[in-house]
Amino acid sequence: MTFLPRHGPGLTAAAVLATAATFAGTVWPVVGAPVLALAGGALFGVFTRRARNERFTPGLAAAQQRLLGAAIVLLGLGLPVGAVVSVGRATMIVLVGTLIIGALAALLAGRLLALHRESAILIAVGTTICGASAIAAATAVIKPDRERVAYALGTIFVFNIAAVLIYPPLGHLLGMSHEAFGLWAGTAINDTSSVLAAGVAFGSGTAQFAVIVKLVRSLAIIPMCVGLHLGARHNAGADMPLWRSIPLFVVLFLAASALAATGVVPPSWTPPLSHLSAWLIAAVLAAIGTTLTPQRLRTAGSRPLLFGGILALALGTSSLALQFATGWR
Repeated sequence: MTFLPRHGPGLTAAAVLATAATFAGTVWPVVGAPVLALAGGALFGVFTRRARNERFTPGLAAAQQRLLGAAIVLLGLGLPVGAVVSVGRATMIVLVGTLIIGALAALLAGRLLALHRESAILIAVGTTICGASAIAAATAVIKPDRERVAYALGTIFVFNIAAVLIYPPLGHLLGMSHEAFGLWAGTAINDTSSVLAAGVAFGSGTAQFAVIVKLVRSLAIIPMCVGLHLGARHNAGADMPLWRSIPLFVVLFLAASALAATGVVPPSWTPPLSHLSAWLIAAVLAAIGTTLTPQRLRTAGSRPLLFGGILALALGTSSLALQFATGWR
């Protein structure tokens, strides 16, 4: 058996970095574990790149390749399906409407800014669906350059902080109810941790509804992954049956959500499963971070950040407009 001696050091490093980032993310929820894991991985890479790079590389590569699918499947098991159904019905127009507007804005802005396709996809799915989780899912499908993943996460992080600082006082200024603000936060703020932080800042009773809205929105991961995979298959000119073009982790994600809907998964399992999924995503991002250098990030330029700002503004304003149009005050 050569797996553990060869991969053990790198996998252990990813696990330690993910654990540290997860703990730090509870202390600084606005920043969040994904960004902290990426930053920790980058620092670890700086210190080990010269001396012991070959020792850690196999395990870190395995973490990137094998943990994403498991994390995404666990997202399905961690969804509180009963609450998802009721909230989804009540908020469907706003949820679907903002997804469509976000996709159209991404298509238009990406072309105007001549942004690289991979960067545009990663920032768009992170902004319009569910932050780091959506970026991780898209990464598993399109396999982009690592520095583009890092820049997408950095862009998401910037606008998460802006949203947490701006949304609660603006919601009070607009006279929004707790549920109306929860719907706005859940549809317009990227990561779940930042949605939670904004909900807590707005007032008691807001955070739970906002997080449930965010979980409903995360179901868009399924059609997103299928669409990206079919697009890649079409561009490559691959000739294969349709069912074989669907990523396995998407099928397993759907099966896990269906299993959760039957009640077989005890409600008490939902928090630990969600935490485990978040920890696996952090481990993947830590492994990605070890490969990054400041030089690579500087080459991305300012256009991805401008792109993310345009999408964040389009999502926030369209969500408000749809809420007011449908009576959410």
